[in-house]
Parts: sequence; structure tokens; C-alpha cells
Amino acid sequence: MFSLKDKVIIITGATGALGGAVALSMAKAEAKIIILGRNDELLTQSLTALRKYTEAEAFRVDVMNRIALEEVREKIKKHFGRIDVLINAVGGNLPGAVIPDDRSLFDLSEPDFDEVVDLNLKGTLLPSIVFGKEMQLQGKGAIVNYSSMAVDRIITRVVGYSAAKAAMENFTKWMAVEMALKFGDGIRVNAIAPGFFIGKQNRDLLLNKDGSLTERGEKIIRNTPMKRFGEAEELSGALHFLCSDSASFVTGIVLPVDGGFSAYSGV
Repeated sequence: MFSLKDKVIIITGATGALGGAVALSMAKAEAKIIILGRNDELLTQSLTALRKYTEAEAFRVDVMNRIALEEVREKIKKHFGRIDVLINAVGGNLPGAVIPDDRSLFDLSEPDFDEVVDLNLKGTLLPSIVFGKEMQLQGKGAIVNYSSMAVDRIITRVVGYSAAKAAMENFTKWMAVEMALKFGDGIRVNAIAPGFFIGKQNRDLLLNKDGSLTERGEKIIRNTPMKRFGEAEELSGALHFLCSDSASFVTGIVLPVDGGFSAYSGV
């Protein structure tokens, strides 16, 4: 019912923990996978893992470079003939766009804030435009973006990331409406909103060296009804659904995968 077999799927940010787990899951589902990233070594490692299960390619490209993305699009079209799905898993944060407990908003680094907004908003917008154009010509396709709990709830410290993801979530809904109104019902744009998962960027914020919870980690678990962090593989089911033809009447939504965090008031 949720088959991805032979679908041509592009994944940005696929060398990260969450993007990598989804790429592997979709490879096992026999989709054809194209991963995009900036680190040759990580791309090679990921590609080797993916090719154990399916046909896969990797391209070193900056998602902030529209011309470079267009060049990659033409290579993908030449090799695979079409583009069925785009998953925008790229994202990140910078220290200057984070407000630690011993500082305030007035210590914000404007350059870091701008860079975080560019990465999380423009880094989704540009691939959506470039690869979405091919979907428009085909009359069919699906785009899935990565939002965050930092949109639905005010999460302290991450001011730049929160603002960027909020804008990106709005763009997701806007593009969904735009594509449906102007190009028909064959092109869908949705997002998932992961709860709290342990990755390279947030490990030290959530876990002490001995594996115990930090104060911040304790607060998160206290406000997550399932009382644990998510496993990267637990995003796969939601993504398989949104990328498959089973979601043919689903567009413009943001699907939480968060262990109940967004539903819980804390009391």
C-alpha cells in the first residue's frame, strides 16, 4: 500500500543522522536514491551503504547554489528519466544564533542568525524550486520538508533555528497551495515535524558524558508522554506514507513524529 519501489527519490542532508536513516529505509524499500551533500567522504560512505539494497547515486552540491542544483537536476534527469520525490532533510544551527542561559537576546549574532535562516529556509526553498520545476513539467511528484517542534512550541535558546523553521513550515503550506491551484492535484508538498532525536549537533545538550540526561534533556523527557527520545528509524513510516501514492489526497500538512510532545501541556 505504501510502496516506494522504483520511485526516484532525492534526499538533501542525507549524510546526517536523520536523513541517513531515511535514505537507508527507502533504499531497502527498493526506491532509487540520490543523495546530495557537501562532504565527499560522508557521501561515499552513505552511497556504499545504500548500494547494498538499491540503485543509488551521490552528488556533491551546495543546496544554497541554485545553478549547481540545476546542473545536478539535469544529470539526474539524464540518468533516471524523472524525479518522483524530493526530501529536504538539510538543516542545522550555529552558536551565535543560540541564546545560552547566561546571555540574552541582545547578545545575538546577526551574521549567525542570517546564516541559520538561509540554511534552514533557503536551503529548502531552492531545492524545492529547482526539483519542483521538473515535477511541474511531469505533472506529478511529492516534496517532504523537515520542520521542528521549535515551530509548534517555544523552545528556549534556539531563536535562529526556530524562526527559520517557522518560515520554512509556512513556505511548505504556501507551496502546497500554489502547486495544487496552478498545476493540478498531482504535486504534493508536506512536512514532518520530528520531536527530539539524539544527533551530532544536540548530543552534548541532551546527554552528559556518562549517558545520563542533562537538565535540558530531563525537561524534554518530562514533557514527552512516551518518556524517551525518538530513534532515527522512527521517522521512516511517516515519510514512506507521505512519499507514496497512498497520500495522493494529502498536501499542505505538517505531521508530528514526536512521542506526544506537541500534544502535552505539561500538566
